[in-house]
Amino acid sequence: MKISIFTKKIISVILGFLLNSAVIANEEAKYDTVHKTNIYEIRFYPERLVVESVYNNDSKTFKKLFKYISGANNNSQKIEMTIPVNQIKKNNITFLQFILPSKFNKKTIPIPLNSDVEISIIQEGYFAVIKYSGRSSDKNFIKYSGILKEKLLEDKILIKGLPIKATYNGPFTLPLLRRNEAMFNIEWKK
Repeated sequence: MKISIFTKKIISVILGFLLNSAVIANEEAKYDTVHKTNIYEIRFYPERLVVESVYNNDSKTFKKLFKYISGANNNSQKIEMTIPVNQIKKNNITFLQFILPSKFNKKTIPIPLNSDVEISIIQEGYFAVIKYSGRSSDKNFIKYSGILKEKLLEDKILIKGLPIKATYNGPFTLPLLRRNEAMFNIEWKK
């Protein structure tokens, strides 16, 4: 059976997307799953260091954070990209956050050179999480954070803040293969 050049090109494009979809040795924020339902899970996250900047719904914020991990810091140190990338609201301002690798602590983390980029801490705590695939759009995030909120209220779990959007894959990952999450910080009794 002879395969046409067009078919070979289509197969190579599909393989390229699939290979690009794989997570390549990215450190993921550590957590312990303490409870699971058919809709969501409860995780305990230890304290995490993040680098963040105000997010204005454009690619400039991502570029600022990426420059920081690419060496725009006081040590000119390259820092590995980790997952997820968070979008979070604090005091009615939206921030984009990169979680920093666990090898860093408050004393060893390089200082950003750009004054728009800051090091911050996400305090340890319990988070309710719902996973979904597809695009990391605001529409999908609102839909799934709404489903999660409704279920948490139904289960009488106290929500302690606004929802957080967590994105695990790059823009070239096929939507069907993407991992996204909506999460709430919650009050959880062991």
